[in-house]
Amino acid sequence: MNTPDALQNRNVYSQLMSDFARSASQAAELRWRWLAAAHIVGQSDLRLHCHVHAVMFGYAVRIRDWPEAGGQLFRLALVPLGHLLGKLPAGNIGRATVNAFQPMSVSSDMQEIISKARQAAARARV
Repeated sequence: MNTPDALQNRNVYSQLMSDFARSASQAAELRWRWLAAAHIVGQSDLRLHCHVHAVMFGYAVRIRDWPEAGGQLFRLALVPLGHLLGKLPAGNIGRATVNAFQPMSVSSDMQEIISKARQAAARARV
């Protein structure tokens, strides 16, 4: 459904993914923040949720983080089932370093990244 909230989430998600792409010169752990924020924002949309885990998998392979890559394959397999059953752990950052089934409170760091992306996405629409 194309509700205003869904459209806004897609715009914010796109902004976060653009920010990730522009962060290529940053250290890996800093770059993961953009993907974690994109996961939080996109998790409720099946297409975005699959996309962010595919990007996370690709990035993990690129930096040769094999435990993370394996965790992302596991999550890619779980995404359709989670959406089908309506069992998505709100606030979860989507990394293999956290339990895939555990809801999480959104950290102040993630809130700030998402808020800045939301503002940038709103400016881009004007």
